[in-house]
Amino acid sequence: MCKSNEVVEQEPQLAAGEFVCVDDIDFCDREFEESRRLEFQAGFRRRAPRWVARNVLLFGIMHSMALVGLYHAVVNAKWYTLALAQVCWTMGILGITTGAHRLWSHRSFKAETPFRVMLMLFQTAAGQNSLYEWVRDHRCHHKWTDTDADPHNASRGLFFAHIGWLLQRKDKAVIEKGRQIDMSDLLSDPVIVFQKKFYFPLWILLCILLPTAIPVYFWGEDPSVAYFVVLARYVLSLHETWTINSLAHSHGDKPYDGRIRATDSPLMAMVTYGEGGHNYHHTFPSDYRTSEFNYCFNAGKILIDLGATIGQVYDRKVVGEEFIQRRIAANETMFGKSEYYAEFASSWKKTS
Repeated sequence: MCKSNEVVEQEPQLAAGEFVCVDDIDFCDREFEESRRLEFQAGFRRRAPRWVARNVLLFGIMHSMALVGLYHAVVNAKWYTLALAQVCWTMGILGITTGAHRLWSHRSFKAETPFRVMLMLFQTAAGQNSLYEWVRDHRCHHKWTDTDADPHNASRGLFFAHIGWLLQRKDKAVIEKGRQIDMSDLLSDPVIVFQKKFYFPLWILLCILLPTAIPVYFWGEDPSVAYFVVLARYVLSLHETWTINSLAHSHGDKPYDGRIRATDSPLMAMVTYGEGGHNYHHTFPSDYRTSEFNYCFNAGKILIDLGATIGQVYDRKVVGEEFIQRRIAANETMFGKSEYYAEFASSWKKTS
């Protein structure tokens, strides 16, 4: 295949056929119908929480220690330590949004090995499970959105979608459907295979040990202050990602697909480094931009475009403007005109 730094304009379809995007006013596709069937069946099931005591205890301890870390960050930490925490935060978020999400989950662009290794290390430092697990769960989330086969099913409430899904046993539908997801593309990537094998020690090193040791060694930070600030940064970055699962499926507007819970929100874009175009993303999951607007700054898109400039990224996928407008018109036919879209289309710059 000829490698190109040019953006590849196309209708939103992935070659592997793992994700299906709606087309025009014909909203009937197999994945959507199956999702609604699963949702209908779930309406007759009692969902008594099945708490995992170990997870509840672990997350409780983590949040308690994060509060201590916030105190140290405000009262005792040196500004170098806080600056490093921000750098680590940004690297971790880019590892999730650009690596785990846009590259490996949706294959919205292709990257050379050095770029993939960098994103793998960033994602490991974020501490949100291995890429293999993250991608598998996210592909389930898109294929069976907001049903019992969705790991963080938003129809079960804001708390469950945000953090509750990590405190309870997985629904059997998540396990059964997860086995159906084709993960062969990840298993053929040596970067993924390496991280999957050595994830835990890499996570301890990149997420905890190095960010703690650097302030102590280079500018004499108190070890306990450095450690607790790391934990605070880690827990807060987790919540930043979780807001996409919860608030971005409950608060905002739906200019592209009014059938689903995913929403667009400039506020969410500000909180999540540019991931707030969630209704757009669920409608066009293979678009590497994840939004047609430049909300604040779309950090993932900036990094991908920079990678293309230096020859590390190629075959970036976007959805053609004509197709987007047809999709908006079809949505308006069924659900009415979006005042949100009319306002922001005129005031926010489109992504290029």
